[in-house]
Amino acid sequence: CHASPLGSPGGVLSPLKPHHSLSDSTGWFRWLLHKPKPRSVESSLNASRSVSSLPSSSSSSAESSGSSPSTSLARSVRSSPLLDISASGSARWAKSYDVCICHSEVDLELVEELVSYLEGQPESFRCFLQLRDAAPGSAVVTELCDAVQNSHCWVMLITPGFLRDPWCKYQMHQALAEAPMANGRTIPVLKDVDRKDYPKELRNLYYIYMALKENSFRQIRDTIMRYLQELCRSSAGRTE
Repeated sequence: CHASPLGSPGGVLSPLKPHHSLSDSTGWFRWLLHKPKPRSVESSLNASRSVSSLPSSSSSSAESSGSSPSTSLARSVRSSPLLDISASGSARWAKSYDVCICHSEVDLELVEELVSYLEGQPESFRCFLQLRDAAPGSAVVTELCDAVQNSHCWVMLITPGFLRDPWCKYQMHQALAEAPMANGRTIPVLKDVDRKDYPKELRNLYYIYMALKENSFRQIRDTIMRYLQELCRSSAGRTE
């Protein structure tokens, strides 16, 4: 996970106009502007300012595609305390991999850098890299399906090569079929792709636009971490 939406439903709603005279409206707005803010509102504003510098895929995508910024990853950071996802018995260990990287062959060098970054984090994320982890002699279809089913999250590195590769599209469809409504499991990452070419199957998901590689890698890491935190939290709640 973050990002910029495509094809946002609906238009911009206009506020309802109160039936007051001009002088009454002017006095009401003047009162509203000078009304003291409740302490809780001031605290919320200060909290939001304090986390506004956290990495967000919305900022990079907005700068690159010209779209308006959307929800920041900071929202999840404020929501609840962190859990130890490495604890034995946590829901993280129910699957073989934390993340499966779906990519075209022409993007292998970039993907190897991403995998090295994720596996080198303190959490030691477990990544499925097809060239490295697929069983020799097994069917491609079987390996792609197993990779999807045995991973918590799926990063879709959408590049011109991805759009031309039928196996990438196949794996993308498998991931969407596996968990069509799971927030944070499918993580689209755009690189060198025009907005108009963004896969229509993913247009209900926020994406990360890879402008600066270091920032994008961090955003991917944060999105995976957020999902695993929620997974472990939900699992712990069910066992209590």
